[in-house]
Amino acid sequence: MEFLRDNGVPHAERRTLNGAKDRGDIAGIPGVAIEAKSANRVELAAWADETERERTNDGADIGVLWVKRRGKASPGAGYAILSGTQLLTLLRAAGYIAAPEQQA
Repeated sequence: MEFLRDNGVPHAERRTLNGAKDRGDIAGIPGVAIEAKSANRVELAAWADETERERTNDGADIGVLWVKRRGKASPGAGYAILSGTQLLTLLRAAGYIAAPEQQA
């Protein structure tokens, strides 16, 4: 949590487990559900599915899978993974791309 707090997320905290209604591992950024993983074996598809379930449970706009990079201590060296749909949502919200035109 220190990494997030030191980088502009003053309310970052580890969430308690909620079983089937889990809402991600890290709270503190409204509208964002973060699932954190540190494992010897990467199970990207399963973890991505879990992140999406937790994003939905949380009612968040963005779901991010944050994977610790082996051999690196800093969370900043880890991998932040999101789906293509989530990436477009983030880019739209940040003003980098326009919303798709509505079909009549």
